[in-house]
Amino acid sequence: MSTPSSPSTSTPTAKIGKGSLAGGTHDAKATREHDIMDVCAQLDLEILADKGYQGADGTVIKRRPDTELADKHKKSNKVHAALRAPVERTISRIKQWRILRHTRTSPNRLTSVAAAILTLMIYT
Repeated sequence: MSTPSSPSTSTPTAKIGKGSLAGGTHDAKATREHDIMDVCAQLDLEILADKGYQGADGTVIKRRPDTELADKHKKSNKVHAALRAPVERTISRIKQWRILRHTRTSPNRLTSVAAAILTLMIYT
């Protein structure tokens, strides 16, 4: 499926939503399968990924064995963690409360449900 683009706007088009994947699919694989990194790059969106996405833009900087991480990288990681914290807390609450456990709707529609829950968690 492609995002339609009218001639009067400069919105890039991208392939989004190739269908759902099995629940046990790793996030990094799902990201590659759905071209999420490319879509974010086209839309000029910043990505804040965790250590599971090493090599992708927007991940934390890991230290090498037997070396100390530079202060600027420590500060960068601290800011990165602070920006990710609200989303991580929200995902944790969704799992704790089992909010989406028995939903009977398309996984594609759950995106807006998850966004609404995130908004409520952050702003209330």
